[in-house]
Amino acid sequence: MLAPERIIRLEDDRVVMLDQRRLPHEEVDLLCGSAAEVADAIRAMAVRGAPAIGIAGAYGYALAAARGEDLDEAFELLEGARPTAANLSWALREVRMAADPAVRARELHSEEVERCRAMSAHAAELLAPDSRALTHCNTGALATGGQGTALGAVHEAWTQGLLRHVFVDETRPLLQGARLTAWELEADGIPHTVVADSAAGYLMAGGEVDCVLVGADRIAANGDTANKIGTYSLAVLAYRHEVPFYVVAPTSTVDLETATGAEIPIEERDPAEVSLRSPARNPAFDVTPRELITAIVTEAGVHRRPYAESLASQVPA
Repeated sequence: MLAPERIIRLEDDRVVMLDQRRLPHEEVDLLCGSAAEVADAIRAMAVRGAPAIGIAGAYGYALAAARGEDLDEAFELLEGARPTAANLSWALREVRMAADPAVRARELHSEEVERCRAMSAHAAELLAPDSRALTHCNTGALATGGQGTALGAVHEAWTQGLLRHVFVDETRPLLQGARLTAWELEADGIPHTVVADSAAGYLMAGGEVDCVLVGADRIAANGDTANKIGTYSLAVLAYRHEVPFYVVAPTSTVDLETATGAEIPIEERDPAEVSLRSPARNPAFDVTPRELITAIVTEAGVHRRPYAESLASQVPA
């Protein structure tokens, strides 16, 4: 498993991150010398995954403070880099209020590592022995700066002997599953198979999937959840085939100020990521309604419906 500082770290004069655009073919560090460069790295998905984006934003703001940059401008640049992820604005608010942004940013990273450990343990308890799990996008160390959310649960379940196999959605158009999740699973020696996103229904209909584990970029107060595009389709398929659908995410992803999923801003990315020739739409996320979610797992434990009550009781306002 990747060490937290290998994924992203704050040095005296720069933020250093493992450039995820270059994986799995090569491991290359990206050096960011300003808040604007960190914002560019977030926007370009050199660093990605809601918790990791939050850490990157916090480090970017701390770097701006150390360099004497305009902090209001740095805050706006970083917050606007990827608008759907709740962790980004949350982390930026945390470091903006701190007496020492660098100290607070490093604390946030350490806290995220601990949150990952706790939620992975809680989620692993939901898996029956010999489970076959299906994942979407990348929710491991690369996405969190810790051991992961949904993929952290996979790792924990494997360690406990509860997991037989993982089906990895390739996750188009940028293949975070095929490129990143498979790379992490291979490194950890966990049996896995990459499948086309459109193969999930076939696998469920054939009884080959025992549970679906996904992360989240923002969870509304009522439990509606925004995650990588294609998650909603998986939830509908899981509901149809009576396969448990678990969302694993830290409380920093829960946005109690957003009442429902209808209010979550959905980022639309460059159509060229989908097609270089034809007109294209490229929404980066979709929203899964709360009624399709079997449970939401955070570091505080397992939350079940009604989520408006179970989340509010554990997540600070």
